[in-house]
Amino acid sequence: MITGYKNDRNRAFLKARRLVRTVIGFSVLAVGVLLIVLPGPAVVVIPIGLAILASEYTWARKYLNKFKEGGEKISAILFKRSKTN
Repeated sequence: MITGYKNDRNRAFLKARRLVRTVIGFSVLAVGVLLIVLPGPAVVVIPIGLAILASEYTWARKYLNKFKEGGEKISAILFKRSKTN
């Protein structure tokens, strides 16, 4: 009887944690999207929101990886240009 209670409590805790991460992740992501139009570091805030969501959702992990790959390509191009100058 006690183990069933602990399992229920653990499940409730995991669901609550997932809900909190989801709300925080989407909030940070929404701020990042707003910062695309408003002055601010959208390029920094959007990956933070995706990283928070990636801890719970595979789709967010995929977008975060695409964002990382794009950043790596851009930095490679910029680094290559700065070496030639």
